[in-house]
Amino acid sequence: MTAVETPQAPRKTTPPGPERAGRGEPPGWLVRLKRQKLASYVILLVFAVLYIGPLLMLVTTAFKTLPEFFQNPTGMPESLRFENFTEAWNEAQFARYLVNSVVYTTVATAVCVVTSVLVAFPIARGYLKGGRYILLLYVIALFLPPALIPQFQLILNLGLFNTRAGYILLFLVNPIGIIILVNYIKAIPRELDESAAIDGCGYYRFVFKIIVPLIRPAIATVTVLHAIGLWNELVLAIIYLTNDDLYPVTRGLIAFEGLYGANWPPMAAAVLILMTPMVVLFLFLQRYIVSGLTAGAVKG
Repeated sequence: MTAVETPQAPRKTTPPGPERAGRGEPPGWLVRLKRQKLASYVILLVFAVLYIGPLLMLVTTAFKTLPEFFQNPTGMPESLRFENFTEAWNEAQFARYLVNSVVYTTVATAVCVVTSVLVAFPIARGYLKGGRYILLLYVIALFLPPALIPQFQLILNLGLFNTRAGYILLFLVNPIGIIILVNYIKAIPRELDESAAIDGCGYYRFVFKIIVPLIRPAIATVTVLHAIGLWNELVLAIIYLTNDDLYPVTRGLIAFEGLYGANWPPMAAAVLILMTPMVVLFLFLQRYIVSGLTAGAVKG
């Protein structure tokens, strides 16, 4: 007997359309998204190199000898020369100037934060007539160059030239701090003001007992920004202070500048010593700073 073969039905074939032909490839929008992400990563990498590169060179220079630095400025040190830090500390007289910088930074930052809160709260709540225009003046002040000549003449007329009080007076106002606090306070419900008024809470008690704890991230941000700017200030210290006993720590960096050039390795070590307190302050308050900057930039 012979097996009877059953005819098979012909398979239905579908001509390759555009949707089937491209089924193995990702959609166009996904390709564009990946390209955009790649471009973003490249841009971030470029900025990271621009910021981290000089910092890395600063660290490597701090451990080199001067001949090694001139021979290979950007390379890694052959051996770690910790003597540069001892030389930097003694040559820059940091032990002598450190107390001055701590006093200047602490007093000026504390007064700046308190006054910024007292100015920002009525502006944010609208309790101050013309507050919007005052805030606009602070914004405009960010884009103006420092008025060194009128400022110098004012300090001179007040009899505060070459004094601690006169130098601190230069740093009692920070426009960016007021702007950050205003935008942060706007996010706090106004019902708190009404409830406090009904309960008989005074104005200053309400500000310092209720508002200040709620805006701690913004206060931490303003504190760090102002303290870092004051701690690293050198130009104003050269202009307004001529007495060695009043110099801040940044003034000590000039000791490494010689007649025919600078002693770069000890100077780099001095810069690392100089930046250490502010790095510690930033690390201590960083969890508040991130939220304070983002909220202060977008709220309100």
